[in-house]
Amino acid sequence: MKIIIVKDYEEASQKACEIMLDVVKNNPKANLGLATGSTPIRMYELMREDHKKNGTSYKDIKSFNLDEYFGLDQSHPQSYHYFMCHNLFDELDIDMNNVHVPKGKGNIDEECDAYNKLLEENPIDIQLLGIGSNGHIGFNEPGTPFDSVTHKVELKQSTIEDNARLFFNGKIEDVPTQAVSMGIANIMKAKKVLLIACGEGKAKAIYGTVEGPKTVDIPASALQDHPDCTIIADEAAAKLLTKK
Repeated sequence: MKIIIVKDYEEASQKACEIMLDVVKNNPKANLGLATGSTPIRMYELMREDHKKNGTSYKDIKSFNLDEYFGLDQSHPQSYHYFMCHNLFDELDIDMNNVHVPKGKGNIDEECDAYNKLLEENPIDIQLLGIGSNGHIGFNEPGTPFDSVTHKVELKQSTIEDNARLFFNGKIEDVPTQAVSMGIANIMKAKKVLLIACGEGKAKAIYGTVEGPKTVDIPASALQDHPDCTIIADEAAAKLLTKK
């Protein structure tokens, strides 16, 4: 693992953008594994700014998102497909036929199988990750086997409550109870992994990921075995690390 400690969220976003753009510029046909949530929003903004200013092209880039709520249409403002369009794709020259987010409708088991097939056919060049305070990556909560592939997730009540508070105007009844997520084995197959962590609330998770034992109790600890994993952490998220 390569650990890059930065001052704050802005610096983390800028460094992550540099790494992502390096992949895009060196391989105009790269397959990007992308993530949602609050962590990558500024990085996506910087990518949009670069495209507008420097003309970095995405016309032959393919994207593959980590996860999606099950039960939401792509056009739903809380769907991850909508999030990606709003925060990134709408202002790039990417071909929307090359944009892949797990489907939130249909037969959930069939959708998982289809997404696994898609990932087998399109190896990911760089996989972007955030991390939960409990060490989850994607919707892979503690206890998820390291050999898991794209699968159905029954969302924990705590996750449903958090999502209601953050994204669904407090209406817990509107939050889906299931999701589709890439598995840890899918993530580990990416040629390069880039994880961003900011804030004191991520400190225990980053310590467990980097210096703790490799255990399903901290799903991100699987990344200890990845051959090319970069973690960008701000000072608050990195505060418990002893090997800096």
